[in-house]
Amino acid sequence: MNENSQTKRTALYELHVELGAKMTPFAGYDMPVQYPEGIMKEHLHTREAAGLFDVSHMGQVVIFGDNPMKSIEKLIPGDIEALSVGEMRYSFLTNDVGGILDDLIVTRRENDLFVVVNAGCKEQDIALFKSALQDEATITVLEDRALVALQGPKAAEVLARFNSSVADMSFMSYREMDLAGAACFVTRSGYTGEDGYEISIPNDKAIEVCRALLAEDEVAAIGLGARDSLRLESGLCLYGHDLTTETTPASAGLLWAISKRRRAEGGFPGAQIIIDEIAAKPKMKRVGILPEGRAPAREHTEIADMDGNVVGEITSGGFAPSLQAPIAMGYVPLELAKADTPLQLIVRGKARAAKVVKMPFVEQRYYRG
Repeated sequence: MNENSQTKRTALYELHVELGAKMTPFAGYDMPVQYPEGIMKEHLHTREAAGLFDVSHMGQVVIFGDNPMKSIEKLIPGDIEALSVGEMRYSFLTNDVGGILDDLIVTRRENDLFVVVNAGCKEQDIALFKSALQDEATITVLEDRALVALQGPKAAEVLARFNSSVADMSFMSYREMDLAGAACFVTRSGYTGEDGYEISIPNDKAIEVCRALLAEDEVAAIGLGARDSLRLESGLCLYGHDLTTETTPASAGLLWAISKRRRAEGGFPGAQIIIDEIAAKPKMKRVGILPEGRAPAREHTEIADMDGNVVGEITSGGFAPSLQAPIAMGYVPLELAKADTPLQLIVRGKARAAKVVKMPFVEQRYYRG
C-alpha cells in the first residue's frame, strides 16, 4: 500500500482494463484476477498454447558489490557461488529458527545479482538486504521495469519470432536482448510447471511489448486466478500459504535447494536448526492430497487421520482444470506422508475421504535442452 492506502498500479494496468480484466487488490497492487474468458479457459489455454501474465507486482532487485554471491549466501542457503554468469537458482531467505521469510530467484549476471522476490514480502526483503549487506553491497530496486511471464508449450515458438536467440536458452538461464524494440532481461523460467519465460521490460515499453505478444495467435492474457491453479497442479509452493516463517525447508520438501556445500558450511540464518532437522527428519511434511468427490478443500481445511484426530491443515486447495478434480497441498505428520495414505478432510464439520498422492499433480514440462 502507498501512503494514501490506495492500491498501486503496474505499467500494464490500462491494458488490463482495455482487455476487460476483473481487477482485484493483491499485495498492494490492483491486479487482473481473470479476463472475460474465465479462469478455467485461461488455465487450459496456458497448458495447451501460451499464456501471458503480468507479474510486475513482484520485486526486481539488483545486488552489486565486490562479491555479491558470497554476500547473499549470508541470508539464504542456496549455492550462489557455484553459479556461472547467466545461470539462476531458486532459494529462500531463512530466519534464526530455520523458518522461511520468503522464497526467491537469484540470477548471476556479469557484474551483479538480479533477484526477484515475492510481492507480499518485497518491502521486508529489500529492507533485509539493505541492513544485512550494507557494508559490502549496493541494493538497487528496479522500480522502472515491468515483469511478465509467457508460459506454455508454444511460448518458445512465439518468443523466437521476436528474437531467435531465446530458442536455445536452457531452463533457469538468463539473457539480455531486444524484444519488439525494448531492451529486456529474459529468463527461461516461470511458476506454472510449463516451459516459458519471464521478461523484465522497461515500464514505458511494457504495453507495446505485451500488445505485440498478444497479437500472436497462440497467446492469451491470463490472470492471477489461473496462475494459482497452474502452480497448484504443478505442486509449487505459494509464500504465505504453503511457506511461512514457521515452515522449515525440510518440512516443505525443499531440501533439493540446499547443496552439499551449504549443508556442510552453514553460514545462513537458522543453519544449525535446519541441518539438525535434515538429520533427524521433520515432524511434519508437505504432501499432495486428493479429495474424493468434486468439491474442493480450501486453505485452512482441517486434516484428520482415520481415527478422527486433527493432524494438520490444507495450505493450498482448489479445483484442477487439467484433471477436472479437486486437489490440495497440506502438512501432515511424517508417518502419514506416504503416498496412498488415507486421510479425512473436515469440511463444515463433516469428514470427507481423501488420500496422500505424489506431486506434481500434472507433469512439469520445463525445457531441459
